[in-house]
Amino acid sequence: MRYAQLRAFHYVAICGGFSRAAEELCLTQPAISDQVRKLEEEYDILLFNRQRKQVTLTEAGKQMLAITHNFFECEQQAKDLLSESRALRTGTIRIVADSAYHLLDILSVFKASYPNVRIIMRTGNTETVIRDLYSYDADIGVLGEIPTGQDFKTLKLSATPIIAFASHDHPVSQRDSLTFEELAQLPLVLREVGSKTRRKLEESAAAAGVNLQGVIEAEGREAVREIVAAGIGIGIVSQAEFGHDPRLKQISIEGPPMLMDEAMICLKERSQSKLVRALFSAALKNI
Repeated sequence: MRYAQLRAFHYVAICGGFSRAAEELCLTQPAISDQVRKLEEEYDILLFNRQRKQVTLTEAGKQMLAITHNFFECEQQAKDLLSESRALRTGTIRIVADSAYHLLDILSVFKASYPNVRIIMRTGNTETVIRDLYSYDADIGVLGEIPTGQDFKTLKLSATPIIAFASHDHPVSQRDSLTFEELAQLPLVLREVGSKTRRKLEESAAAAGVNLQGVIEAEGREAVREIVAAGIGIGIVSQAEFGHDPRLKQISIEGPPMLMDEAMICLKERSQSKLVRALFSAALKNI
C-alpha cells in the first residue's frame, strides 16, 4: 500500500469521481484510476461501485474513507504545526452556522488578529451543521443546540428564549404576548423539518396540550422573515436572532421559557488546528 494509492482513493471518494479527483490533484484521470485499481487488486477488495459512469463507495470503501479522513487530517495538522505562522497568515477556515448573527462580534475579533485568513461561511440548520462537520466540509459549526455526543468540542455562546414575530401591519402586532392556544389559531410560518427552533416550539406546545401546524414551511430564516414581513403569517425565532428589522414586531410566548442554546462546535479530532483554536479563542473573549 503506497501513499499515492491512499491519496488517490481518498480524493475520488470525497470528490465523487475520478475526473474531479484528477483535477483536484493536478493529475491525469488514468493515473488516478491506476492507483485505485492497484490498491484494490493488492488487497483483493472492491472500494468503489462503478456503474454507468457513476462512482459510489462500497461498504468497505465507506470504512476506508473514515480511516483516510483521519489519516489526512493528521497530515494536515502536522503541516499546520510545521508552518504555524504561515497558516495563521494565509489559511482558510470554513464555518457553517444556523445564523451569522451569533458570529459577528467573534469574527470581528478574529479578523483583527488574523486579517489575511480567508473565511468561508455557509448557513444551514442543525442537521446540516453536524453533517458537514462529520464529512469534513466545515471546520467550525454554530448551532442552536449543544450536541450530547462525545465527538465534539463545544463552547456555549448564549441562551435566549424563543419568541413569535409579526409584521407591524398585522393585527397581532398590537399584542405583547401570545399563548400556545392563540398561536394555534394563527397562520404560522415555520422553518423546515430539522430546525431545532421549530422542534422545541412544537414539543413545548405539545406538552401544553396544543398541536401547532404551520400554514407555510420555508427553508431558511431569511425566507421566513420575508414572508412574515409581507404580512402573510406569524414567524418563530430565538430572540438573539430576531435582530433589528423595523418591519417586524417581536411578541413573547407565554408559558415556561423555551431557551435556545447557541454553541460553537468542532470535531474533537480537529480542535488542535491552529485556525480552529484561534477562532475559539476569539469566541471566549466575547462571552
